[in-house]
Amino acid sequence: MVGGKLVSLEADVRRLESIVGAAKGRIDVVATPIGNLADLSPRARDALAHADVVAAEDTRHSGGLLRSLGLQKPMLSLHEHNERDRIDELLARLAQGQVIALISDAGTPLVSDPGYALVAAALAAGFDVQAIPGPSAVLAALAASGLPTDRFCFEGFLPTKAGARLERCRELATEPRTLVLFEAPHRIADTLADLATACGPERRAAVAREITKAHETIYRGTLAQLLDICGKDSNFARGEITLVLHGAPQADTTPDGAFVRRALNVLRGELSTSRAAAVVAQLTGLRKSDVYALAVAQGGTEDDEVGGP
Repeated sequence: MVGGKLVSLEADVRRLESIVGAAKGRIDVVATPIGNLADLSPRARDALAHADVVAAEDTRHSGGLLRSLGLQKPMLSLHEHNERDRIDELLARLAQGQVIALISDAGTPLVSDPGYALVAAALAAGFDVQAIPGPSAVLAALAASGLPTDRFCFEGFLPTKAGARLERCRELATEPRTLVLFEAPHRIADTLADLATACGPERRAAVAREITKAHETIYRGTLAQLLDICGKDSNFARGEITLVLHGAPQADTTPDGAFVRRALNVLRGELSTSRAAAVVAQLTGLRKSDVYALAVAQGGTEDDEVGGP
């Protein structure tokens, strides 16, 4: 009996070893260019070259990228409408030891793109997932916006329906961190108008369009100024758009908030709103733009907004 149990145990061990040995598949989450092909890293190209299969949001679009790299790879589509239906098939490939390169149409997968459900399922099944970092519209727009980058949050796309969009803008109006959003060209004017209503027309923002492409343009200013530009510049609402919004002014929540309000009330009797805000900011170390917003909220006359941090 003992010998029979040992044989059975050895068989179980061999089966486990077989499963573990086979389960060496991996998902490489590969960031691809958002416009300029030169932004693809050597590591990303190497990952695509060595993958057994490429899971792409749009195989036609990504097929062009692979051809430009001189690569021919088996491809399958993975988009918002079929991702969950693909999971079992892809997990089976991982169980066979295959390496899957996951890419989106542009930028870093999973960031407002498909892939989360697959990655979560692969990790739950014990497979490895690694990121091959690279181009990101979120970080590129943030870095070039001229707005604070020490703390920020990504909101993705706002609701498409007008009422829901305005409600969400009002919810975001008090967020102190810099906000990064994506928006469709045909909705950017409405979104800017809703943000101006919710956050005030003097909230600073930046609209980055066609990042890294030939017609890249970054518009910076207040929401009111950006709306004005949008109405005059025919190129404003074209191409891929990333919107960066300054966080809500926080002067009211600082320990010396009462002093700030009193100082502004005194100085606004002698100085312009922007000059009074500059003096108080210098005395307190607060951002001039935050103090200016507070001064306007207290009834100050809007004039040239104070620049700088």
